[in-house]
Amino acid sequence: MADKFRNANRDFSSGGRKTGKGDRRPFSTPDRNAQRARDERSGRPDRARPEKATGEAREDIVIGRNAVREALRAGTPAEALFVKHGERGGPVSPLVAECLDKKIPVKEVAPEKLDFMCAHGNHQGVILAIAAREYSTVDDILANAEEKGEDPFIIICDEIEDPHNLGAIIRSAEAAGAHGVIIPARNSAGLSYIVGKASAGALEYMPVARVTNLSACIRDLQSRGVWVWAADMSGTPYYEADLTGSVALIIGNEGKGVGRLVGETADGSVSIPMSGKINSLNASVAAGILMFEIEKLRRQSDA
Repeated sequence: MADKFRNANRDFSSGGRKTGKGDRRPFSTPDRNAQRARDERSGRPDRARPEKATGEAREDIVIGRNAVREALRAGTPAEALFVKHGERGGPVSPLVAECLDKKIPVKEVAPEKLDFMCAHGNHQGVILAIAAREYSTVDDILANAEEKGEDPFIIICDEIEDPHNLGAIIRSAEAAGAHGVIIPARNSAGLSYIVGKASAGALEYMPVARVTNLSACIRDLQSRGVWVWAADMSGTPYYEADLTGSVALIIGNEGKGVGRLVGETADGSVSIPMSGKINSLNASVAAGILMFEIEKLRRQSDA
């Protein structure tokens, strides 16, 4: 059956509009010398509480080489390491090496972005973004299903870049009774404070695993008896597909949909037929529709 569904390379997106770097506002650049002088007078600590544009305090970053080193040594759950462009070597290289060893993404960014992230604190060219919650593993997710005596029900997010979308998917997954969510380590929103807020508390209850290779992860799930479906506009209408038993649902990127290799690895693809003039849905909306169809079938099978 898997051979019938090999072109799962599109997704229910927001009308083809891709969110990401092109939608970001430029960083503000106030007088840096004056800001540095104020920082020195105030004795700003390495662990920053910078103010966002709204004035809300943030506690999701650690700035400065020493503070980042101690956070990594303490095992603080991290989302990513941001390094000033062109400065992965020198004093920062041990931090980069440790993050790579722990599979924490390392991102080289312009100095203006680092300034913006910490309200022009003394970041020394390095900022560690803290995860809103520690990541789980795929084994944790399967164990969660086993402990409940249920067939695994898993959501796989293929490069969901908008943290609000990821948070909404996690919220729907928890409400629909899913046992866990899987995301890739690269090209994806992670468990940032925005995701936690968008999940409306669901992140506290929903295990989220981060893997380096989604295709390999899918093959591993298949070897454990999980049937994997990819959301795709050309797939089988969801109400005609067999979504019962052990199942994983792949939701693709907001603009590109499910990646080719990931789609080809899936066992099949499902679609949501459209009756209006718009032929696509927001990724999190489509995910919610499909998740609650699976939840309905699971209720019926238990009745």
